[in-house]
Amino acid sequence: MVFLGALAAAGSVIAGPAVKSEDGKYLDKDGNPTWNKKDDGTWDWYTFSGYRRYHAECHVCHGPDGEGSTYAPALRVSLQTMTYDQFQETVVNGRTVHTSGKESVMPSFGTNKNVMCYIDDIYVYLKARADGALARARPEKREAKIDAIKQYEDACMAN
Repeated sequence: MVFLGALAAAGSVIAGPAVKSEDGKYLDKDGNPTWNKKDDGTWDWYTFSGYRRYHAECHVCHGPDGEGSTYAPALRVSLQTMTYDQFQETVVNGRTVHTSGKESVMPSFGTNKNVMCYIDDIYVYLKARADGALARARPEKREAKIDAIKQYEDACMAN
């Protein structure tokens, strides 16, 4: 575990809500995964990976870059108030919302490994978009994918 104050003291100022890092994943004050952008423009691996995973699995309904569509909400807006636990609950179990005589259905992705093995990545990417930290573009610079992340992904996809 690396505390980000030590990194900042070493000249790598960190922007964003991250307060510590564990195995390449940045965490906020509540222990939830979050984005991290260094002052040289380097994004954490999870934000970069989340961009790719979101556009592989989620953008068909929720639009490019979390901007929404005619039948699914803008997750960039939703994650301004949605908690990490609420996000997980919705992705795992799906939900149905009734408003003004209309029904909106989010299917469950709880058995989709391409979503569940990368749920933190997707959340972190969308949180960076919701916080206004990441523009509508693929993160250009990124941290390397470390072995701990590779091992987690391999184990998750194998189960």
